[in-house]
Amino acid sequence: MKRVGFFRSIQMKFVLIYVLLILFAMQIISVYFVNSLEEKFTSNFKASLEERVNLLEYNLLEEIVKERNADSKTLEQDVRDILGDFSSADDVIEVKVIDVNNRIIGTSDTDNRGVVGQRTVELPVTQALSAGRVGKEMYVDNGKRVWVLTTPILSGSEVKGAIYLVSDIEEVFAQLDDINEILFTAAILALALTAVLGVALARTITRPITDMRRQAVALGKGNFSRKVKVYGQDEIGELAVTFNNLTKRLQEAQATTEGERRKLSSVLSYMTDGVIATDRRGRVILINEPASKMLNVSRETVISQPIVSLLNLEEDYSFDDLLNEQESVILDYSTHDRPYVLRANFSVIQKETGFVNGLITVLHDITEQEKIEMERREFVTNVSHELRTPLTTMRSYLEALADGAWQDPDIAPNFLDVTQTETERMIRLVNDLLQLSKFDSQEYNLTKKDTDFIEFFNKIIDRFEMTKSREVTFRRKLPRYPIYVTIDQDKLTQVIDNIISNALKYSPDGGLVSFKVEEHGDTIQVSISDQGMGIPKKSLERIFERFYRVDRARSRKMGGTGLGLAIAKELITAHGGHIWATSVEGKGTTIFFTLPADLSEEDDWE
Repeated sequence: MKRVGFFRSIQMKFVLIYVLLILFAMQIISVYFVNSLEEKFTSNFKASLEERVNLLEYNLLEEIVKERNADSKTLEQDVRDILGDFSSADDVIEVKVIDVNNRIIGTSDTDNRGVVGQRTVELPVTQALSAGRVGKEMYVDNGKRVWVLTTPILSGSEVKGAIYLVSDIEEVFAQLDDINEILFTAAILALALTAVLGVALARTITRPITDMRRQAVALGKGNFSRKVKVYGQDEIGELAVTFNNLTKRLQEAQATTEGERRKLSSVLSYMTDGVIATDRRGRVILINEPASKMLNVSRETVISQPIVSLLNLEEDYSFDDLLNEQESVILDYSTHDRPYVLRANFSVIQKETGFVNGLITVLHDITEQEKIEMERREFVTNVSHELRTPLTTMRSYLEALADGAWQDPDIAPNFLDVTQTETERMIRLVNDLLQLSKFDSQEYNLTKKDTDFIEFFNKIIDRFEMTKSREVTFRRKLPRYPIYVTIDQDKLTQVIDNIISNALKYSPDGGLVSFKVEEHGDTIQVSISDQGMGIPKKSLERIFERFYRVDRARSRKMGGTGLGLAIAKELITAHGGHIWATSVEGKGTTIFFTLPADLSEEDDWE
């Protein structure tokens, strides 16, 4: 997880907010305090001057109304003496006394005595003399603030003159500036101390949060062993305790989930059926090993692939169609050389509210079932056809006999012979079917005994050589010593009879049938060859299938049931051997089969 920068951290924000709140509070307090102080200082300054002016007014009034003689001082001299005492104050710049005729009769400024005797036209003085009004104003003179007080000198209600006082109020504001500087310095110190305390306080809050963040990162990585330190019993401490409890619950839930996941993984791994799970959008999120093998894909490449694309169903189905599909869907992946069919069943993953979370697809390999079903249908068709042909022939001949042909001495014997031949053919067919049915049920009922195969084989060949009705030559290439095998002589006689009969059927007049026995380790290999028409290469592997005929018309004409080689294969397999054929069209066919042999007996005889 990316580390949070200091200036973006909660600690910085907390300290900043704390400092700003303190600064805002100090600003409000400072403004209120300074304004109050300024008002107090200025009001005290003005009140002090007004008291002094009132005393001055009293003294001046006495001098103005006093009767004078030739020996007495003039009014200007008395005023000058009074103002001399008043001008000693530092905060007074100048005091002027004006009589009722607007003439200046005195000034406290020794450097400005020249104005005495002059008339003044200043408006505050005129208003004070004419209306007895007290004037108060403040203005800036040469960069300094001055306060001017104009007050009438009253004797009862009669105005006797006016006092014009100019005072230096700048000192008051200088004191306020000093106080502001002190407040600013105190504010800076307070803010610094506030910042330090804010950091310390913020750390008490952010430290547990930082620990919980680290624990959350560890939880995200699957580490449930860490615990958050509890720093106190406050709300953050309770949050830390709750977080630790949550971690414990998550650890238990994760252990349970992991156990269930392993169970599910084990179940899916050992299932013979393929299982595919999708999300609610139809994309693959899980596929087990059997399913990947059935579809010949790797699990890594199909994750997030749409299920309809994986199953090659884009043309016929959408994902919504699969969600609503109630029946199985057959997936036919057969090729010309290899049949391959799967059955897919679909189950919707749904919440109680009806919200669809995904789809489960179960795949079954039904190739063998389909193959068996196809063979069953083909078997029924072949049996029906094989039985229908002789039955149709028999019905035709019997109908002819019933219509009177039995009375014809030339026709009747032939019709009866055909009917008997077809009846025997049906009996052979039914017997072969019954025998194959027993083989399918593993009911071979073999009665095995040790047999000298060379002697046994020669007797069968001799029998065919004595009873053959065609000009066919037999050639034997057999060992001159006994080879012992453990066989059921009746069953193996049936196999060899069937192979030799086929060789004689398909051999031309003057042809050659060869018999050969060879030893190969613990087995013997028997081969019977003819010089018939041969078998096409594409049909060679199917001649041991039931009812399979290369040339159906010719086979039926020769009386075969199409089951002889199928029975031979079952019997040879039951003896622990193997049977196969080779052929060249136009040159003939060779049937091979092997049998386990006990060659130690042979050595004893030697």
